Amino acid sequence: MADSQNWIARAHFVHRLTIQVAVLIVGLIAICPAFDQTATRHEVVKRTSDLVYGRKAGMALTLDAFEPAHKNGAAVVFIVSGGWRSSHDDVTMVHVGPDIYQPFLDRGYTVFAVVHGSQPWFAIPDAMLDVHRAVRFIRFHAAEYGIDRDRVGVLGSSSGGQLALIIATQGGPGPAASSDPIDHESSAVQAVACFFPPTDFLNWGGPGVDAVGRGPMTPLVSAFGSMAATEEGRQIVGRQISPIYFVTSKLPPVLIVHGDADEVVPLQQSESFAAKAKEVGASEVKILVRKGKGHGWPDYWKNEEDMTAFANWFDKYVGSKSSR
Repeated sequence: MADSQNWIARAHFVHRLTIQVAVLIVGLIAICPAFDQTATRHEVVKRTSDLVYGRKAGMALTLDAFEPAHKNGAAVVFIVSGGWRSSHDDVTMVHVGPDIYQPFLDRGYTVFAVVHGSQPWFAIPDAMLDVHRAVRFIRFHAAEYGIDRDRVGVLGSSSGGQLALIIATQGGPGPAASSDPIDHESSAVQAVACFFPPTDFLNWGGPGVDAVGRGPMTPLVSAFGSMAATEEGRQIVGRQISPIYFVTSKLPPVLIVHGDADEVVPLQQSESFAAKAKEVGASEVKILVRKGKGHGWPDYWKNEEDMTAFANWFDKYVGSKSSR
């Protein structure tokens, strides 16, 4: 009789334990779906690091490719840049990693993180050539990455925004006489999204205000090269590196996020660019003004509102074949 009672007690215990474990499992599933999905997303992104898209002065120019498992056929070119310096691991700029690009990877975009030659070794005009080369390289290899050559967007912030707008305003093929087939590809893009970009170094915050290594740009004087040493040289290089002087009716759609308290790159820079685009009958240039925000506010690349706006912008203009 005692054995029978012991067996019944053990059976009840096992039954209760089984129920408790089942409840625990169900509870974990209920509260942790986001974690599982995030982990899965990161696992399925294929990263190819240090692809050489060009060479100069004995050094390699590289980019990293991030490929989602389910591609939409479009590409986003992310220009890694801050103060016209570019690096994978400089703490002063947005780092290179799938977590930064997740809003775009989740929607099927293949993201290319482009590193350009940095000041003080290379001036802004050198960086401009680099990013043109990078887009041509990506377009040349489009079939290998499963992307449509005519559905390319570009993304950047501050100096990266200036370089993004340089591509937007001056995109085209490289030297016709070049023997390199990559140079024959176009660097034109079909959409742009950027944060607080410099657009006119000769009218910085107001008419005739020279910011070519002056004013807020004084700490970055080396980025402007040796021509910044003279008034005549500043006028030449200032026009060369300012996207506003190259705006035509062929400008692709541009979305800009800019803080109205920015004391480094005034909001006027974005407003003037938008006014010029409207003047020449270009495509839409939209500015999202962030009240009370300065230049590069904390974790701005993680702001859901802005990242969603950028992703929606690319969806509208390059996300599908019908958006072209």
